[in-house]
Amino acid sequence: MSTKSKTPETETQAPDTEEVGSLTDGFHLVIDALKLNDINTIYNVPGIPITDLGRYMQAAGMRVLSFRHEQNAGYAAAIAGYLTQKPGICLTVSAPGFLNGLTALAHATTNCFPMILISGSSEREIVDLQQGDYEEMDQLAVAKPLCKAAYRILNAEDIGIGIARAIRAAVSGRPGGVYLDLPAKLFGQVMDADAGEQSLVKVIDAAPRQLPAPESITRALDVLKGAERPLIILGKGAAYAQADEAIRELIEKSGIPYLPMSMAKGLLPDTHPQSAGAARSLALKESDVVMMIGARLNWLLSHGKGKSWGDKPKKFVHIDIEPKEMDSNVEIAAPVVGDIGSCVQALLDGMGKKWTLPPAAWTDSIKEKVATNVERMAPRLQNNNIPMDYHGALGALRLIIKERPEVVLVNEGANTLDFARSIIDMYQPRKRLDVGTWGVMGVGMGTAIAAAIETGMPVVAIEGDSAFGFSGMEIETICRYNLPICVVVFNNGGIYRGTDVNPTGGSDVATTVFVKDARYDKMMEAFGGVGVYATSPDELKEAVNAAIESGKPTLVNAVIDEASGTESGRIGNLNPQSVVAQKK
Repeated sequence: MSTKSKTPETETQAPDTEEVGSLTDGFHLVIDALKLNDINTIYNVPGIPITDLGRYMQAAGMRVLSFRHEQNAGYAAAIAGYLTQKPGICLTVSAPGFLNGLTALAHATTNCFPMILISGSSEREIVDLQQGDYEEMDQLAVAKPLCKAAYRILNAEDIGIGIARAIRAAVSGRPGGVYLDLPAKLFGQVMDADAGEQSLVKVIDAAPRQLPAPESITRALDVLKGAERPLIILGKGAAYAQADEAIRELIEKSGIPYLPMSMAKGLLPDTHPQSAGAARSLALKESDVVMMIGARLNWLLSHGKGKSWGDKPKKFVHIDIEPKEMDSNVEIAAPVVGDIGSCVQALLDGMGKKWTLPPAAWTDSIKEKVATNVERMAPRLQNNNIPMDYHGALGALRLIIKERPEVVLVNEGANTLDFARSIIDMYQPRKRLDVGTWGVMGVGMGTAIAAAIETGMPVVAIEGDSAFGFSGMEIETICRYNLPICVVVFNNGGIYRGTDVNPTGGSDVATTVFVKDARYDKMMEAFGGVGVYATSPDELKEAVNAAIESGKPTLVNAVIDEASGTESGRIGNLNPQSVVAQKK
């Protein structure tokens, strides 16, 4: 790292014309540092002081996608990091733009997505004295509690090392969000071009393998050998690791039933004979040994305790790259610390050629429960009711994904999310993208845009009407870049349901009710995309298939029965209850 003080090489005065050819500046050093590290896609909202940076990036051959709101650009960068294992880059203006991007940065950090939020900022000497600069804010201090690391670059010669540190911090160990603060004055600093080139850093082995201790592998296998009712839980960390073949081999060689968390669906097809997805309650309650791969015992798994886990004692085997995750909620009998690919391969090697499969009584009970639940659900998924309910609508979309497993599915909402993740089977890894661990609402359009950009595949975004409202203006962005995205808005006229009434009888609608018969499809048409109004599962299926075939930006306004849905979806238990109100 450079420790030298500012020299005449980094003076900010405009150089003589004849000298420009031998100079570079902060703008171009940022670009060169990113390109050197194979980062060529930027998600941004232009404005002071980064407008020209975006222009120069585009001129240098980078793909710069401009959004209507920084939060959505940030969500795009976050999921780009998840899909590529390289930090997704969100570029914003200072203060308000930075704050808008900060929610996405926290989302990336909580979900373990590698992302770098780069924001322009006010001059340090004015901020520190609180003299009232344009959009004055100590952005570095604000960002620090919400990300893995935060850095500020003040001198042009440090741009290379600063960006290198940000990249390594974002992808190493447990991935996450990093903030990089670039004061406006930095961009105009000039220095000798050769010296500038020499100051750049190409990050080598940014996310090195972390091999598990041999004794931890032996311990984990011993615990598994002693199991009568073992279960494997796959989290999105397993999908992020891209150790797909090794994970599949481990599951099939072990014979252990597995339960995929929502973004791990498709690591093995949801129709795989060992999948316990349709027997989740039985698998959690009755298991005696649970091995978690890239999953955490957080709220999504009821913290590893309580009624959803039953009364039978459990032993946990936990594979995670972060040692502090162990024993976070319950005792971990066999912690295995390392990167997922290395840990899974070590387990495979330790299993040898002969591995005793779980008792047939256990695996058969899981298969029977899966078959029973699938059979029971089938008629509900085949209805063609008008207006649609969630099961009929998602049953139609389920068939589309079965026929087109390459399609990337983006999903958010309350009921729309809860029903979709259990109804729609996935067949390929990293094809289902949703709100993840933090549960933040509004990720849909940003995620869909990045999914289309980073994968080159068609995208279907299934959105609750409430969730869509957080990022709906980005359909203009979808149309502007002519992306192969089909947005399906499940329109039931409200948050959770459209049936609530104002208890006072006043003219204002209830707090959870939207405009009746809203025509979201007309919004897409206004920007030159295709809008479709669908009132039945058959119409919905036809519209989505047509959108995928055409590759045109499309929004399908799927009219859902306003009474269909439950309060807060499947996490209604998290709503506090008023004892006083219940007594009235």
